[in-house]
Amino acid sequence: MENYLLYGVTILFIIISFYKDRKKTKIALKKAWKAFENILPEFLGIIIMVGIVLAFLNPEVVSKIIGKQSGWPGVLIAAVVGAITLIPGFVAFPMAAMVLQSGAGLMQIGAFVSALMMVGVVTFPVETKYFGKKLALWRNGLAFLFSFLVAFIIEKVVG
Repeated sequence: MENYLLYGVTILFIIISFYKDRKKTKIALKKAWKAFENILPEFLGIIIMVGIVLAFLNPEVVSKIIGKQSGWPGVLIAAVVGAITLIPGFVAFPMAAMVLQSGAGLMQIGAFVSALMMVGVVTFPVETKYFGKKLALWRNGLAFLFSFLVAFIIEKVVG
């Protein structure tokens, strides 16, 4: 139901925008389409990859590795995987929902997403270049530790 409401509001705003300035609205829609075309291959690639992984790892295996009963070792595994993965947020959240539906725990997914968004193992060389090695290490180290705090808070609030 909420989706229909959001689509309706979006269409309404596009109509209002089109009424106010057709040229700008057409330019904006073209830019939005171009952005969608650029994002789509990456998004589909990640979704397909997650689908393949989930096809080989049945829910019992996912639950055993990063399920609620895996506890803090599962949180550590999820945080490490999140830290070394480079996925944009708009892909990470739907992917996290898919893994959650396959048996992952909330605490583990919280650590995964938070490490994914904040820790940059892949981008570390670029960070080092601009910020220096010491600051890059501190920032990534503290971000990694913060992902455990996020997991703990999620467990206390939701779990």
